[in-house]
Amino acid sequence: MSIPEEISNILNTDPAARSWLEVVLCYPGFHAIVTHRLAHRLWQLHFYTAARFLSHIARVFTGIEIHPGATIGRRFFIDHGMGVVIGETAVIGDDVVLYQGVTLGGGSAARQGSLTRGTKRHPTLGNGVVVGSNAEVQGDITIGDNVMVASGSIVLKDVPPNSVVVGVPGRVIYHEGKRVDDKVRDIEAEAIKTLKDHLVRVEKQVLQLVKSSSQFGAGHVSSSEQEAATGGAESNQDSEEGMEAVDVFLHGAES
Repeated sequence: MSIPEEISNILNTDPAARSWLEVVLCYPGFHAIVTHRLAHRLWQLHFYTAARFLSHIARVFTGIEIHPGATIGRRFFIDHGMGVVIGETAVIGDDVVLYQGVTLGGGSAARQGSLTRGTKRHPTLGNGVVVGSNAEVQGDITIGDNVMVASGSIVLKDVPPNSVVVGVPGRVIYHEGKRVDDKVRDIEAEAIKTLKDHLVRVEKQVLQLVKSSSQFGAGHVSSSEQEAATGGAESNQDSEEGMEAVDVFLHGAES
């Protein structure tokens, strides 16, 4: 463990860092990684409870939870850090940056309890990876070197090196500097469009039924039926206005 190297890396990476004293006193990410280096050493010596207790103390004071079993490379920087969680079998390369709220979790394997104890169930991050705030990387997957994961993304599959990942679930939109997809799918907009199309079809069927029944019972329409027809017209107008609002939303989602 090289504390001067950790401090120098933070000063070079974070434009808000102005002095080594500020980093030592005010950076929870620095406190967390220094404590983890000690806890990880205890873990390797099989002092498991002592290692877990030390990592727990660091969690209380920094808001960052790093399991002492996690393997972390050099010049690791956690910016802000509150809410960061790094699981037991996670492997992190050199020059990696994590922002607040990032989770390197066990995915579905973690829900199997003791059955997966001792197995690799957390992600492996290559060198130079940057993971944006509140992103989740789940399961025994590999994130290649120099990958950037956008904030709020949920990554469940391997990612090749030199890529940019965006979305839920995470998709590679840039690889080796070239765009992979023309557009990232907006799942919510697609769901609303599907519901809108279905509603339009149902309304057409209802109107056809109303016309058929009107023709069949022509000349025998009561006052209550006339009021119902008038109300139906007003309801249809409200529906058209609602559809216009949906169209505005979808247009914004597609632009």
